[in-house]
Amino acid sequence: MIVIDDDLWSAVGDPTRRRMLDKLLLDGGGTATSLSGHLPVTRQAVSKHLDVLDRAGLVHATAIGREKRYRVDDAQLSRAVAQLSSVGATWDARLRRIKKIAEAIQNSPLPKKEAHDHG
Repeated sequence: MIVIDDDLWSAVGDPTRRRMLDKLLLDGGGTATSLSGHLPVTRQAVSKHLDVLDRAGLVHATAIGREKRYRVDDAQLSRAVAQLSSVGATWDARLRRIKKIAEAIQNSPLPKKEAHDHG
């Protein structure tokens, strides 16, 4: 059973951070400045998003002069993917059970109402 890491989920739950991860993976790394040129947010906002990703272990920074260069941690990203897959499979199973219950209810005959004598 896979243990769910809420910090990791929170980090990848934001669409801007997911786009940043995609860009870092595509380019093999990047800086806040390079990423901000590809995103509809400021460099300062990119920096804050990178801090969240760093705390979750999804990226690691290396100082290069006055900037930091970020790279994706492949092992942690794989862990996130495994967690997402596990949760997805769990929900798929739950939805299948709900569907079976709903179909059983829909296909069961309605109970006959007893006639009441009003006399």
